[in-house]
Amino acid sequence: MFHYALNSSTIRPVPLLEKIRIAAAAGYAGIELWHDDIESHLKQGGRLHDIVAALHDQDLRVPTTIHLKGWFESAGDEHTANMGACKWKMEQAEAVGATHIVAGPPRHTADRALGAKNYRELLEIGHEIGVKPAMEFLGFVEDINTIEDALQIITAAGHPDGTIVLDPFHIFRGGGSLESITQLGASQIAICHFNDAPAQPPREEQADRDRVYPGDGAVDLPRMITLLKQIGYDGWLSLELFNEELWQQDPLEVARTGLDKMRAVAEA
Repeated sequence: MFHYALNSSTIRPVPLLEKIRIAAAAGYAGIELWHDDIESHLKQGGRLHDIVAALHDQDLRVPTTIHLKGWFESAGDEHTANMGACKWKMEQAEAVGATHIVAGPPRHTADRALGAKNYRELLEIGHEIGVKPAMEFLGFVEDINTIEDALQIITAAGHPDGTIVLDPFHIFRGGGSLESITQLGASQIAICHFNDAPAQPPREEQADRDRVYPGDGAVDLPRMITLLKQIGYDGWLSLELFNEELWQQDPLEVARTGLDKMRAVAEA
C-alpha cells in the first residue's frame, strides 16, 4: 500500500503552517516542504520549532524537502559556498524530520563525471547529518532529463545512499519511457511525485504550470503504478502540481481532490 503526501507547491500561495494544517485536514500522511517556505517562515520571525511542532500536532511525516541547487558542476570557492548552502538545507531537512532532500540537476549540458563526484560528496555530507540527497531528473532541462540519466549519476557516485526522484510529468516531458522504472530497485526510489501531463500543448513545449491532476492527462499512470508494484515499491506518492489556476481555488478542496484522484489511480 502506498503512502500519500502533499507536495506543498500544489497550494503554493498558502503560508507554511497553514499548508501543514491543510495537508492533515485533507487526509494525507505526509507533506513535502520547500526550503523557500522554510526560509520565509524564519525571516518573518518564526522558528524551526514551530514547523516541527505543527507537523507533530498534525501527525504528518516529511518524506523530502526541496531542493538543493548549484551543487552539480561547481568547483573551487563557488563549490565550497554551494556545498555550505546545501549543508544548511540538509540540516533544516533533518530538523523537520525529512528522510530525503531533493537534489536538482543543472539546466544545461552537464559534466556528468563532475556531477557524480559532487553527488557523492552531497551523500557523504547527508550521511553525517542524517538525511539522504535524492537525485532528480527534470524533463525540461537539456541533459539530465530521464530515469537513465539520473541512474547514471547515482551509479557513478557509487554511494549506498544514492536514490532517485520519480515524476510522471518529467518522464513524459523528457521523452523517456515509463518502462525504464524496471531498471530500478525499490530502495533506489526516494519518492514518486505524482501528477499528469496534458496531451496539448506538445510535450516539448510543456512547463511545470501545465501539470494536471492524476488521471486528467495523457500519461499512462495505471501502467506506472503496475511497474512500481512490479519492482516492489510501496513508498510515497506525492501530489506535485504548479497549476496557477488551482492556486486561486480553495486550497483544502484542491488538496482533497488531488488525494482522491491519486487514490483512484493507485488503488484501482
